[in-house]
Amino acid sequence: MLRNKEYKFWFCTGSQDLYGDECLRNVAEHSQKIVEELNKSGVLPYEVVWKPTLITNALIRKTFNEANADEACAGVITWMHTFSPAKSWILGLQEYRKPLMHLHTQFNEEIPYDSIDMDFMNENQSAHGDREYGHIVSRMGIERKVIVGHWADKNVQERIASWMRTAIGIMESSHIRVMRIADNMRNVAVTEGDKVEAQIKFGWEIDAYPVNEIAECVNDVSKGEIDALVEEYYDKYDIILEGRDPEEFKKHVAVQAGIEIGFEKFLVEKDYHAIVTHFGDLGALKQLPGLAIQRLMEKGYGFGGEGDWKTAAMVRLMKIMTYGMKEAKGTSFMEDYTYNLVPGKEGILQAHMLEVCPSVAEGPIGIKVCPLSMGNREDPARLVYTSKTGPAVATSLIDLGNRFRLIINDVECKKVEKPMPKLPVATAFWTPQPNLATGAEAWILAGGAHHTAFSYDLTAEQMGDWAAAMGIEAVYIDKDTTIRSFKNELRWNEIAFR
Repeated sequence: MLRNKEYKFWFCTGSQDLYGDECLRNVAEHSQKIVEELNKSGVLPYEVVWKPTLITNALIRKTFNEANADEACAGVITWMHTFSPAKSWILGLQEYRKPLMHLHTQFNEEIPYDSIDMDFMNENQSAHGDREYGHIVSRMGIERKVIVGHWADKNVQERIASWMRTAIGIMESSHIRVMRIADNMRNVAVTEGDKVEAQIKFGWEIDAYPVNEIAECVNDVSKGEIDALVEEYYDKYDIILEGRDPEEFKKHVAVQAGIEIGFEKFLVEKDYHAIVTHFGDLGALKQLPGLAIQRLMEKGYGFGGEGDWKTAAMVRLMKIMTYGMKEAKGTSFMEDYTYNLVPGKEGILQAHMLEVCPSVAEGPIGIKVCPLSMGNREDPARLVYTSKTGPAVATSLIDLGNRFRLIINDVECKKVEKPMPKLPVATAFWTPQPNLATGAEAWILAGGAHHTAFSYDLTAEQMGDWAAAMGIEAVYIDKDTTIRSFKNELRWNEIAFR
């Protein structure tokens, strides 16, 4: 289901005609070479498209407006090869509406000590021209990404690649549509929020449907469709009966197959990309959607439990940002459940009643059918497994009443010390940076939710860049966090984002 457009990024080089035609020919040749080599590097996830050198107000404005109008253009990369008078960029920048990156580089890596003269200096003055350009972008208050270094350096290319994924998230954010099945869990604060303001800020559409409207779609799924999907389940996953009758077990699994097919048909027909459910309002559904939601998340849909539309949209957003990533380790909805407070072994056990995306699984994935006290329905089938280890990022988007805040926590996922044979859900276990005590205290001080949008494949920098582009506050909890400085940051942000 998750399919991105064939996005491209424009490469726009700034210069002027003070140094003659030969200089401009060299500028064009150099910028074309950079684009060619970036595309050949194999590092960038999207193609870079070279554009003719920009030397006049009119051409700059025209190029930026063409970028706005081109649906395939996901952003513009700018570089000043020589000195480009920055007032020429004002109108174009004012009218530009897409992600912007300032690549502060130069064509040559090393100063040509033996041959350098004033002609070379005039032609190759990125250190000069990029500062002029950077000044006007800052004065105009335009959000952009600045990346510094030689264009052929792999670290620079990897930073460009990382920003491209954030830019895709910025572009696609305005297309995210969340389908709410029933409403938010009663009396719960943190999963609620201002849906109108979310549409203004992020472009998200958040719509509610009666649960029985989607239940009718589930009931209309044919037996043949269900049988075929159940067969796929049985081929793909381990069947963990634990003493249950095999035929009775299979009937429970078939209910989830019908929910998966029916939900996906409904989502496709109505053009939604994320979904929330609520165990307190299941209508005619026979089970709380479990295995079905897990599979839909794996296909790229966002999800939030108990009506949590903000997390559902963020999961979808983060799946878009990781689309097509080689050796991706996974992105999912998560929930903080319980702590391990043994000194030296501290961490948070992550799970949910049922709905954790199998993209994060390590090792075999099984199907279990177990009772669920919530929802007052028959025993739901669910996928069970443990999650991968390694660094990851957990995010929580919260509504503070007068603004949104994105909380970004670097975490280290670990193996649990012992098996948990009686826990019939998928789990992850992580320690927040810089440690459990500081990380949890900072999270609570910032107002973070118990639900998170979590990914092994994105970084705090990428998520912070997305927040900056959206014009919202972002706070980071990482290896450098201290409670004293974190409290001060929250105080300062009260003023900066009021």
